[in-house]
Amino acid sequence: MKKILVPLFALSGALMLQPAIAQDGEALFKSKPCAACHSIDAKLVGPAFKEVAAKYAGQEGAADLLAGHIKNGSQGVWGPIPMPPNAVTEEEAKILAEWVLSQK
Repeated sequence: MKKILVPLFALSGALMLQPAIAQDGEALFKSKPCAACHSIDAKLVGPAFKEVAAKYAGQEGAADLLAGHIKNGSQGVWGPIPMPPNAVTEEEAKILAEWVLSQK
């Protein structure tokens, strides 16, 4: 019985973390100037996060790639308007990237 319960509790704990990451990502998004150029479902200056999630869906390393774009900026990925670097830590960039990729 213990052999079944321990992995079951571990799995349920891991699944419970998923919404926490999404909430932290949304709170972080709202606390940074990201919303000046992005929204969840409509293109503003930059692409909608749902578009970004669709473009990178299923791609290995997408979260790391996006985290790099968030932290360091990018140019030519979504058109001629460059995305400037953002004042975020590596960890914040990773949280934001994972949150953006979770938008459906």
